[in-house]
Amino acid sequence: MTQNFLLETKRLICRNWQDADLEQFARMCADPQVMRYFPEPLTYDQTAALIDRAKAKQEQDGFCFTPVETRDTSEFLGFIGLSIPAYAKPLPFGPCVEVGWRLKRSAWGKGYASEAATAWLRFGFETIGLEEIVSFTAETNIPSQKVMARIGMRRDPADDFLHPMLPVGHALAHHVLYRLDRKTWASRQV
Repeated sequence: MTQNFLLETKRLICRNWQDADLEQFARMCADPQVMRYFPEPLTYDQTAALIDRAKAKQEQDGFCFTPVETRDTSEFLGFIGLSIPAYAKPLPFGPCVEVGWRLKRSAWGKGYASEAATAWLRFGFETIGLEEIVSFTAETNIPSQKVMARIGMRRDPADDFLHPMLPVGHALAHHVLYRLDRKTWASRQV
């Protein structure tokens, strides 16, 4: 049985997956603009499988990417959260816990990713006691890199890597890695 999960900010609520989320999330994941920094948009079935994996990781790890909605209208915006990456080929810096997000186009540019990601960092460092949280994306994904910097994460170009699940020549293979450790997080909370 999946535990109830709720994380709130001034404007947002992160909560457990619900059956009604699939339709909205599938539309979002089929949007070529939303998915432009991923190998391809997802089909309905691929999106359903992604939700199933997120639910299983929530059960196993106690956290994963969860739906995010507005507090005032309960509008579904996408997902955000912490996750332990589980690729068929390991990341060069793993094991790790990442903070990540995917929001629908109408939610872009409103500070939602930064607001919810900061709450997830607080949960990771202060509630479950993580020592480090990372975030990574395709080198061309400047919007997400701006969020990573805004929430206090730092990039060392020496940590950049080729994503092991993409062919070496793939346009999105080159990834950047951002990091934040608990000590740095704590020093900024005073």
